[in-house]
Amino acid sequence: MTYFIASPAGPGAIRDREDHHTRGHGMLLMDEALARSRQQEAEQAARDHALARQLTAGRRWSWLAAFAARRAERARRALR
Repeated sequence: MTYFIASPAGPGAIRDREDHHTRGHGMLLMDEALARSRQQEAEQAARDHALARQLTAGRRWSWLAAFAARRAERARRALR
């Protein structure tokens, strides 16, 4: 024998609850996608920053080498 018990919230309450959970899951997926996107953007910004630092360091070392060469040449001329 099957007993049917009326829900205090009405017959559509179960479907509404399921819809609510489905929407919540969708929001969770959107939040995860947003977090993933922000993480990827942060990683790209870090790579860009590292590349800029390498280029700056390269220029600095190049300038220092040229300065040292000029100074060495000046010292050689002074010894003659």
